[in-house]
Amino acid sequence: MEKYFTEESDNLEQNEDVIHLWEPLEVKLDSNYKYINDGKIFSFFSNLLYYGVAFPVLTVLNKIVYDLKIEGKENIKNLKTGAISVSNHVLILDCSMIGLAFGLKKVYFTTREGSFKIPFVRKLIKLLRAVPIPTKLKDEEYFIKGVNKALQDGKVIHFYPEKALWPYYEKVRNFKNGAFNFAIKNDVPVVPIVIKFRNPKGIRKFFKKKKDVTLKILEPIKFEVKDNKKESIEDLKNQVFNIMQDNI
Repeated sequence: MEKYFTEESDNLEQNEDVIHLWEPLEVKLDSNYKYINDGKIFSFFSNLLYYGVAFPVLTVLNKIVYDLKIEGKENIKNLKTGAISVSNHVLILDCSMIGLAFGLKKVYFTTREGSFKIPFVRKLIKLLRAVPIPTKLKDEEYFIKGVNKALQDGKVIHFYPEKALWPYYEKVRNFKNGAFNFAIKNDVPVVPIVIKFRNPKGIRKFFKKKKDVTLKILEPIKFEVKDNKKESIEDLKNQVFNIMQDNI
């Protein structure tokens, strides 16, 4: 489903899914599940698939389909610590654009648990560094431990704070707290990223109905944590939201 959203969309629940996946399988996200698998054998095959196949294929595909332009790479050039990256969620393959923007720097992508209930797809996206967000409260602690450790180990974890995918929506929607909670708890910067649309130009405007894409990486935000943790999370969330809204 790829359609343009209108002003009427503002009346919808902004974190509600508009795309529903086929989810015939079950997945156990308990204490035995490796949310961030950095074992040598897994990493070898993951890197082989990611850099040897996915990266070059998606570079070409995103250029052909979206004439993808990436701006602001200099803002993550000197990123030496773990970090939370966040973006609006407006395309099925916008995670691939995030990956291309980070280049050789590893980034892990949080995704809905349902994506890991699809045959074959769940194995593929696991190798491509997808991290399922559990829906059961009893499994959340293992997810949290995995993300915390990854951040402390210097890894980048990507979140969609809007939670749901709204194809081609051209505003920033309400944020959930999760990503900013991790940033505050682990004292790591947040890298805001905006995915915005532009009208096709040149010959593309004659055969392409949907808009092309520009991805812009903004300057990392290192927040000074206050005594009140909840207030810090809220303030960081609002700061990131406002700067993304200003750049969309």
